[in-house]
Amino acid sequence: MLRPEINDATVRLLARQGVEVIITSKAGCCGALVHHLGKEKSAIEAAKLNIDAWYELTRDEPLDAVIINASGCGTVVKDYGHMLSQEAGYARRALEISTITKDITEFLIDYDQDAPRNWSSIKIAYHSACSMQHGQSINDEPRELLRQAGYTIVEIPEGHICCGSAGTYNILQPELADQLLKRKVENIKLAKPDVIATGNIGCITQISRGTDIPIVHTVELLDWALGGPCPQGLESLQDKVKSVSSVYAVAAS
Repeated sequence: MLRPEINDATVRLLARQGVEVIITSKAGCCGALVHHLGKEKSAIEAAKLNIDAWYELTRDEPLDAVIINASGCGTVVKDYGHMLSQEAGYARRALEISTITKDITEFLIDYDQDAPRNWSSIKIAYHSACSMQHGQSINDEPRELLRQAGYTIVEIPEGHICCGSAGTYNILQPELADQLLKRKVENIKLAKPDVIATGNIGCITQISRGTDIPIVHTVELLDWALGGPCPQGLESLQDKVKSVSSVYAVAAS
């Protein structure tokens, strides 16, 4: 696992809203990487493993949702119903899992995210992963949640363009991936953010190679605003928030 703190922040966000979080050690890789490589047999086996693991949790009561915090994984899990449509014994269950699968921001948008302090001094450039905006048609929810938490959102020019990660693309086509990365970073710099937010670990890894501007998962910023720990790499921004909060406290008194 590349960034376990992303899962930790996800669990805290859900727990604050009174959502019971069930984690199973029997689930594994979603199968996205082998799926991208055209290894469909391996992708199907990965999907079956997860469906079995998640279905085991429904013995007592049905699951309300399967929450995904990596959009590349979410796109594939939402496609399990199609991928396993011809698999005897799995087609119906795969479709049911796909139907209840949600990106974490897609799920949280129905809950109040008002933060106890003022965070408007922190400017966030939200990078919408291709698997998020194109694969799942999720565009507004992450930005709206960050706004609700009090952050200032600055838009990235050409935000629809890939950062160059694209699953295994940056491994198989490194030169083209680097060109896309350079273009993405140049556009991010035009927005002049304090921090970059995104909902996909692949994009975090790729973009961090091209810029010193810190990049974190959207849930880490939401969790921070609602009382969680400061995300790694954003320690220098803590004083910025404190100073603004102090001004509001003095004004209130």
